[in-house]
Amino acid sequence: MTQISTGQDVVNYLKAQHETIRQLFIETLDASDAQTQETAFNQLRALLAVHETAEEMMVHPRVRRKVDGGAAIVDERLKEEHDAKVALAELERLEFGTAEFSKALIHLQQAVLAHAEKEETEEFTRLEDQLDAKELQKMTTAVQAAEAIAPTHPHPGVESAVANFAVGPFASLLDRARDALGRN
Repeated sequence: MTQISTGQDVVNYLKAQHETIRQLFIETLDASDAQTQETAFNQLRALLAVHETAEEMMVHPRVRRKVDGGAAIVDERLKEEHDAKVALAELERLEFGTAEFSKALIHLQQAVLAHAEKEETEEFTRLEDQLDAKELQKMTTAVQAAEAIAPTHPHPGVESAVANFAVGPFASLLDRARDALGRN
């Protein structure tokens, strides 16, 4: 995952991950063969799963509590995240190197990049307005802790902080064992 320097705030940390996600979409789509595509996709899938889980556990609840109109903003982001998890889970079942996979990946890319843009403009800017630099730095640590225990595969239906805390560690254990066995 994205490494941070001391004192980096959560907004910059998450925006850096958004950029990595953008690059991984390009690498996956531009892969010269199915094996290269699979490798790039597995990195993309893991980062998307971990990133979204951490946001659901640490960022969205804070926006809900600290930002005027935060509940409506978060509800929209959670719907988008659910839809992306469904699409990502469907992609995992498709054959790499096929037109079907590429078409589905392009649709997911469009949705994820639109989602990231909304987070950056609607959520992150308001966090920066409401929290001081120290709080934003502390949130980075909390996000990284959530990422360390987050699942590496999509789990549609697990989009709330409560669900992630309840189901996440078990799902993460299974996902990471699955990854270690090479059954991505």
